[in-house]
Amino acid sequence: MKALTARRSRQRGLSFLGLVFMVALGVCVIAVGAKSLPVFLEYQAITKAVKKAEAEGGSVVDVRNVFDRAAAIDDISSISGADLIVTKVNERVKVGFEYTREIPLVGPAYLLYRFKKQAS
Repeated sequence: MKALTARRSRQRGLSFLGLVFMVALGVCVIAVGAKSLPVFLEYQAITKAVKKAEAEGGSVVDVRNVFDRAAAIDDISSISGADLIVTKVNERVKVGFEYTREIPLVGPAYLLYRFKKQAS
């Protein structure tokens, strides 16, 4: 009888409060992920537009115009052609960019993303 009582008192598992904490943590992670996904999709679009501008543009003005047209199509609002870092290396145009995005979380808390791609 004593062995049966000792076995019951050593139960293992997740308590209700532990479950509530895990669910709350999961909801927070999903909420931040849902707010961050559009930022990363826009970064992908910016990278694609920069590569297109680098391939098609022969001068600084051409590169910025090509990027602005691609930005209008892909609905890029974080950066414009004027924000691009355009250089020429061995008669070849190289394009880079740098920008930040803030995502409001709760009250005064923000999540800050810094994106930087240097001309290669």
